[in-house]
Amino acid sequence: MRKNYLDNIRWMTVVVVVLYHVLYMYNAEGIVGVVGKITNLEVQYYDLFQYIVYPWIMMLLFMVSGISSRLYLEKHSHKEFIASRTRKLLVPCTIGLFAFQFLQGYVNASIGGAFANNPDVPLLIKIMICILSGIGVLWYIQLLWIFSLMLVLVRKLDKDRLWNICGKAGLPVLVALLPVVYAAGQVLNTPIIVVYRFGLYFFVFLFGYFVLSHDEVIERLKKYFFLFLVATIGLCIAFCIRYFGENYAISPAYRSVLFLCYGYTASLAIIAGMAKYYDVSNGFTQWMSKRSYGLYVFHYLGISAVGLFIGKKGLLPPAAVYALSLVAGFAGGYLLNEIISRIPGYRWAVLGIRESKRS
Repeated sequence: MRKNYLDNIRWMTVVVVVLYHVLYMYNAEGIVGVVGKITNLEVQYYDLFQYIVYPWIMMLLFMVSGISSRLYLEKHSHKEFIASRTRKLLVPCTIGLFAFQFLQGYVNASIGGAFANNPDVPLLIKIMICILSGIGVLWYIQLLWIFSLMLVLVRKLDKDRLWNICGKAGLPVLVALLPVVYAAGQVLNTPIIVVYRFGLYFFVFLFGYFVLSHDEVIERLKKYFFLFLVATIGLCIAFCIRYFGENYAISPAYRSVLFLCYGYTASLAIIAGMAKYYDVSNGFTQWMSKRSYGLYVFHYLGISAVGLFIGKKGLLPPAAVYALSLVAGFAGGYLLNEIISRIPGYRWAVLGIRESKRS
């Protein structure tokens, strides 16, 4: 039986990512690589939304990816798993960079002033900058592909011994893992492009695979939903009070106890709540689920293009820029997905859609 709550978590989280990136593009918190503040407000209190969601959105997606990997591998071989993940994940963030995402790279580089500040850069170098900068939000699927390959090795060593033990995990184990989450958040963090948090994200991916893929564990988690919810609210308030106004995306904030405990607890609360109250499927949820991957891949192009060509130049009032960015994120993401997913060959390169079957 398909676990509808996992599908709903995915598309809802992607929607949150789009909202996050709209505010992120014009943040007043000193985060570089975007347009930055365009208002005259002394304090942009609505930037709190970024602090509320940033600690858990990617932790949650990697946990769900771990669960989904286990469910897939229960019915498919390792060879099929690697082939599927390579097509769906590796192809879009390699071949897809040359086929489409270089456009995103051009916008990203232009926002950062890479071309205006360096007019004498050779054309070939500019092209390579566009291609590499086009990775953008695809860093998530890059890591997921690497983790998927590593998972196959882990499975060959484990042979389900650890997986069976993890099925007994209850509240004490889930709470006891907090120090492990904190430790994972301290290691294998890339120094410049800080989104590549190999230690943290690989751990929560394995946590999803080994622990949360058990129906028994999810049933226990559902019983403690309100406990995790209260803890999440408390940690969220504490994190926002402590770090609002500081750059939450770099050290020390993203390695802090508050950041990591809040992200982990919030992820468990969301999984428990969705399993308990929204394990449903209808026309709307199915429509959103089928397009969530495309929305994730394409949404940032519309947001960043509005930021570059309108927001950065001050052509419209700030409120209009925010609204236009929001529309561009959703409408642009869905429209590009609908167009590209219908072009044979090209859809394989950009979205990893198998030619024999359009998903």
